[in-house]
Amino acid sequence: MSDIETELRVRRIENGTVIDHITAGKALNVLKILGLPDSSEGVVSVLINSHGGYGKKDVVKIENRELKVEEVDRIALIAPNATINIIRKFNVASKNRVHIPTFVEGVVRCINPNCISNSNEPVTSKFKVTTEETCLKLRCFYCARVISENIAEHLL
Repeated sequence: MSDIETELRVRRIENGTVIDHITAGKALNVLKILGLPDSSEGVVSVLINSHGGYGKKDVVKIENRELKVEEVDRIALIAPNATINIIRKFNVASKNRVHIPTFVEGVVRCINPNCISNSNEPVTSKFKVTTEETCLKLRCFYCARVISENIAEHLL
C-alpha cells in the first residue's frame, strides 16, 4: 500500500475554526464545551489521537463558526497547549495559542456540595486559576476548595 492509501484525509474548510494541539483524548470535552454537535452548525470534524510532530494530539474543525473569547477560555482549562486557527477563504487568517485565564466565572461547578455556589442562592461559581508545575488548579472563590484533576467533569 502506498502512503496515500493508508492516509486518512479531512477536507479543508473554507471558513471557520480549527482547534489544534488539543491534549490527546480531550476532543470530546472540547465538543461539550462548545455545545457541539448542533444541527444548526456546519460540518464538524474530529481527529482523536492523531500523530503530530510532538506525539499524539486531537484536532477539531468547525465550519462556519469563529469562537468567542469565553469559549476559548473554557478550552484552555482542559487543553492548555491548544491553538485556535481562524480560517477565511481556505486560508489561516489568524493563529493564536490559548491563554489560561487567571479567573473564570460560571464555567465550572465547585466540588464542594455545601458550597454556596451549589445552593439555591442566586450565586455564580467563581474560581481563581493557577498553574503549579504542569498542574492546573482552580480554587473556589467562596469555599476555597481546589479542583486539580478531571476539570472537564466539572464543567457547567
